[in-house]
Amino acid sequence: MTKSTEQTLNVLSNTPWLYSSIALAISVAITPQVIAKQYTAQDSSRIEHVTVHGQQTAHKDLLGSAENLLKKQGVDFSQAGGVSALPILNGMMGDRIKILIDGSDITASCANHMNPPLSYVSANQISSAQVVAGVSPVSAGGDNIAGVIKISSLNPIFANSDTVTWHSGNVAAGYRSASDAFLAGVNATLASKELSVSYQGSFEDANSYTDGHGDKVLDTLYQSQNHALTAAWQDDSQQIAIKLTHQHIPYQGFANQYMDMTNNDSYGALARYQLQLDNEGLFTSQVNWHSVEHEMGFFTDEKIGMMPMETTGKDYSYQLHWLLPISSDSTLLIGQEYYVYQLDDTWPAINGSTMMGPNDYININDGKRQRAALYGEWQQTLNRRWWLSAGVRYEYVSTSTGEVQPYNTMSMMGMTNVNATAANEFNDLYRKRNDNIIDATLLARYQLSDTEVIELGLARKSRAPNLYERYSWGQSTMATTMIGWYGDANGYIGNPDLSAETAHTLSAAYKLVQDDLAFSATAWYSTIKDYIDADVVGHFNKTTMANTRRNILQFANVDATLFGARMDAEYQLAENSSGKWLMVANVSATRGERNDSNEPLYQIKPLQTELALQQERGDWQNSVSWQWVASKDRVDSQRLENSTDCYSRLNLSSSIQWQDVTMTIAVNNLLDDYYQLPLGGVSVAQYKADSSNGFEPIAGAGRSLELNVSFAF
Repeated sequence: MTKSTEQTLNVLSNTPWLYSSIALAISVAITPQVIAKQYTAQDSSRIEHVTVHGQQTAHKDLLGSAENLLKKQGVDFSQAGGVSALPILNGMMGDRIKILIDGSDITASCANHMNPPLSYVSANQISSAQVVAGVSPVSAGGDNIAGVIKISSLNPIFANSDTVTWHSGNVAAGYRSASDAFLAGVNATLASKELSVSYQGSFEDANSYTDGHGDKVLDTLYQSQNHALTAAWQDDSQQIAIKLTHQHIPYQGFANQYMDMTNNDSYGALARYQLQLDNEGLFTSQVNWHSVEHEMGFFTDEKIGMMPMETTGKDYSYQLHWLLPISSDSTLLIGQEYYVYQLDDTWPAINGSTMMGPNDYININDGKRQRAALYGEWQQTLNRRWWLSAGVRYEYVSTSTGEVQPYNTMSMMGMTNVNATAANEFNDLYRKRNDNIIDATLLARYQLSDTEVIELGLARKSRAPNLYERYSWGQSTMATTMIGWYGDANGYIGNPDLSAETAHTLSAAYKLVQDDLAFSATAWYSTIKDYIDADVVGHFNKTTMANTRRNILQFANVDATLFGARMDAEYQLAENSSGKWLMVANVSATRGERNDSNEPLYQIKPLQTELALQQERGDWQNSVSWQWVASKDRVDSQRLENSTDCYSRLNLSSSIQWQDVTMTIAVNNLLDDYYQLPLGGVSVAQYKADSSNGFEPIAGAGRSLELNVSFAF
């Protein structure tokens, strides 16, 4: 590691509550194991800013999904299952965000994205989380236009002992009253100077939660468990680490989808090798494998039906990275990466069904998506005020799939079998598609004074379509409503001729750090060519009421514009015998629209503010926070998106540590206010139970008492 890199990381460790986005760009480029050695225990403090976020988690007593951790870093979420919410960055969700778990790229193997990458890791397994929104370095990851979320759980801990002995452990349990949820987590580590073995496990079981009116929000129940086993060896110049993972989700309700998850079993393996080079450089190589067997259907009387769906997905990849010092003030990072994703998506026939038989419906047959990437990234400290980073990344993306088949080829009541016709047309196509993607990023930092910094970023980022966007071929109402991860109850048809999305993004940030005040403001602007949206090609209605009408859409390329801003502030009110008192505030706003019609894009978060008063006294921490979200009145009419009213929530929390025991008690939505989620989509479950009110937005959780207790040993 070069001298300039070490100096930058030292700045980070001296200001644990805030990362410079440019400094974090360096940390993203270096492996988590090297970075971890630079951090101290105080880095578990809160970190908040917009362009780039990072958080180091020193404690393993966090419970639940990664969603709870990432929300603190400015990530929004689209409602889905209890552990499968889809992250949103800069107004964009799904595959537009590259999510890397320990450097591995895990693909959602479901037509509804019920098993997104973040669903495979629990909060107690995470050692660090980095959110790089918008202008992300090319080394952080390609095939994205919204940003990168990097989750690190592979962080071997070594001891000073010559023999393998007990190092540390933690057990934690929690309860959430709104969903009657029970959560548990276990972490344990054995270590010596050269060897490290650790285990992380979690379990979560929840019923459907209640809203502010005391009514059950149907089909939000779930159960999940995660397991990870890590072994590592090191000497003075190299390290080898192997990680094995397993997840089992026996059921998970999806209120805003027509189907539910009835099983999800996955296994993963990762092997990483690091070598410290003689010239202070670093070489890292890694291979990854992940496999999932996913099933959809119905399991609860809160949303009944009869239709099985089975999906198998496999991810294989390797990454090679060389960090090379050019001089005392500059480095060069070179990387080569390769990814292969395989997908089979079949809907088994139902015995005795005229419509869903006698054949299996083959949605994706031997689907394959391959990516080969090469990049170079240069970082230079020009003088004591200027720092620059520039990078270029090239990716070759290839997608293909085999022939498909409908349930049957029979005509119903003299009407054309649209799926049989669509299958024949699809099978006659030459289905392989290739995309050449070039990303380029320029980052600059200027130190105005000892307390002020300006950061500028400019990027061109691209993403190729996923397999479902290109190859979902069915055109009937039933077939199309099985496709889509938007939670809008509409139907979707793929488009083999989709082009890759290309975003040009400009961001600027100002940061001020003083003894009792910290302030940051960030603004960003993106123009996106060939943004993958959807055009209406049909509609359906299962009742005679206008508010139950839904659209059938086909994925289509359009041009779009998105922009937004965020401000964060932290002010120390006092520090006396009663402890340290802090006032923390943030406000964020995003806007997005299609260029051809000025139509608002789907699921854009309205204006949101949050104000919190925090007290710290020894091992006791207390907080009261007030969150306000504006009305959502800019909605996507093509997707029949609902508007939502403004709302506010008052939350309380208190945490105390006594010796090796930590206890937290919190009350979320203290006043038990009723509100509807502006990013939640519509409740299909409620519609199926009672269609008289049409498709209504999903309601948020009412008052919830939350208890956590952890014991370190």
